[in-house]
Amino acid sequence: MTDEFVFDWDPRSDAVQRDQIAAYDHMRRVCPVARSRYGYTSFFKHADVLRALIDTETFSNVVSARHPSVPNGMDPPQHTRFRRVIDDYFSVGRMRDFEPSCQALAEDLTFAWLRSDDADFMTGFAWEFAVQVQCRFMGWPAKLHGPLRKWMLKNHAATYAIDSHAMGMVAREFDGYVADLLDERRRAKTSAPPDVTTRLLNETVDGQPLSGEQISSIVRNWTVGEVSTIAAALGILAQYLAVRPALQQRLREQPSMIPPAVDEILRIHGPLVMSRRRVTRAVTVRGRLLAPDERVALIWLSANRDEDVFGDPDEFRLDRDPALSLLYGSGPHACPGAPLARLELQTAVSALLQATRSLALAPGCVPVRATFPASGYARLRLRAETSSRDTPMASDTLTPSCPMDTPA
Repeated sequence: MTDEFVFDWDPRSDAVQRDQIAAYDHMRRVCPVARSRYGYTSFFKHADVLRALIDTETFSNVVSARHPSVPNGMDPPQHTRFRRVIDDYFSVGRMRDFEPSCQALAEDLTFAWLRSDDADFMTGFAWEFAVQVQCRFMGWPAKLHGPLRKWMLKNHAATYAIDSHAMGMVAREFDGYVADLLDERRRAKTSAPPDVTTRLLNETVDGQPLSGEQISSIVRNWTVGEVSTIAAALGILAQYLAVRPALQQRLREQPSMIPPAVDEILRIHGPLVMSRRRVTRAVTVRGRLLAPDERVALIWLSANRDEDVFGDPDEFRLDRDPALSLLYGSGPHACPGAPLARLELQTAVSALLQATRSLALAPGCVPVRATFPASGYARLRLRAETSSRDTPMASDTLTPSCPMDTPA
């Protein structure tokens, strides 16, 4: 490679969108540091992604002056001060307290889906669970379920279009939801519910209370990170298990294996495509010179499949060193919500397996892959045999035709 700014690939091409994982695997092997016409240099190798995660002085998280992000768009030491506050929301004790509510929701939505006429797992379960569990964790009312789902779709569209105006409008819309919730709690004063949203009103950093803008940014980051990622991850997990009945049965018989199985499946096919960094000083990566202010894309879907670290990237193993996986990042910006995400995913998978004797792809249908910036599946029609004879599912007897489905 030369140091001239040439375009090595088109991450939004039809070929890449048809199978992002295969495309990223190819780039990792032939051009592991690749530039595109969208202004990003993509890192595909595990070592290069890890280097960028750890070296925050060279690879900054401050990637947007127009849309500041708390704390994701900050670097240490400012980032560290906010993380001290945020990390406590995802402590072992708080996850233990939330687990019964999460489990009840997973079971309720599982049985609702099994009884429904909707064989599409993404609309019938994954998105519903992701939205409702986030609202339940935050202490938000059910009336926000619908608006939040629509907001996620708008955010996805604005991100894909690289439309800064639309992204700003989407952010302001979400801030309006949060502002209303905060106002309700301020008016309620001591009678406000003791939930996560109320607690954020009372937090301080450097002796100063969080501003409404800071709280909105924190909550927006949590919501985008949790809802879209959880929904994508659930689709990936369901598809993987649906085509592997032996693994399903093993996990039903050995539920203690569900946590490592979830992490390993999501290493093979991750729910997140990429995250961004900004180069602060000239640096050379695999012979390619990156200039100050150059934008970098860390391709999670590729890094966690690097043969130099994991061998055969598609080999499912439960004995891998969990420290090698970058599923939840690494370094100072490792995902603070990882404990919550793991709890939600493990609980949902457990509920699905306990309520069914088998999960399989619906006859005549193939999954429809999600496109950038999403991963996983846009549509996933499943057939389930329930563990109780009196809990039928429509797809037990229907064989839907899927003329619009495309091969996975």
